Amino acid sequence: MFTVWFFSKEEPIPAPQIPVSVKKEQFKKVVAPAVSEVYAELTTQYQEVLAASKSGSDMDEFERLKRTYRVSTTEELLVALKPHPKSIAMAQAAIESNWATSRFSVEANNLFGVWSFDENEPRIAAGKKRGDKTIWVKKYASIKESIRDYYRLLARGSAFSEFRQLKMKTSDPYLLVKKLDRYSEQGDEYGITLASVIRHNHFDAYDEKK
Repeated sequence: MFTVWFFSKEEPIPAPQIPVSVKKEQFKKVVAPAVSEVYAELTTQYQEVLAASKSGSDMDEFERLKRTYRVSTTEELLVALKPHPKSIAMAQAAIESNWATSRFSVEANNLFGVWSFDENEPRIAAGKKRGDKTIWVKKYASIKESIRDYYRLLARGSAFSEFRQLKMKTSDPYLLVKKLDRYSEQGDEYGITLASVIRHNHFDAYDEKK
């Protein structure tokens, strides 16, 4: 079992019982368009960098992106920028936010339980502690900002290097989720759960068809 340092799950806010089917439909209406917009933004950036690198254009205009993704070469930037399938983002958001009903999601637009280590950034305290330490999670201005940050974390986190390398070879979500074992304390079981959520909810219908 892995120790998770960047992600935390939160129990749903106590509320009148909402049918699961209703929660799922609302989740799709809110989250799917935001995921698609972020995916399109990243795809555009990826294609711009790829085109410039092939044409031999001046790459100085992409220095800001290199700093953002903490890379030094164009090849590394392309690996970071290429977005992984939308179905994976949808499934992770569904699991980590309990279909966008968790306190993190409702109060902080945090769909993925991303922790905060900066006291100067917007954040909220988690309901549980690790030992005597308070866990803080990031507070985002919007759902889209949460999704952008999630893609950025997977694009540059050292724990997901194998995931990034595999996404350059395949866009099959059922293969890729096997490389997300370090996202959760569930370890290998996390990928199995993600695959089940994708398949059961037909999230792969949101993916780009080759």
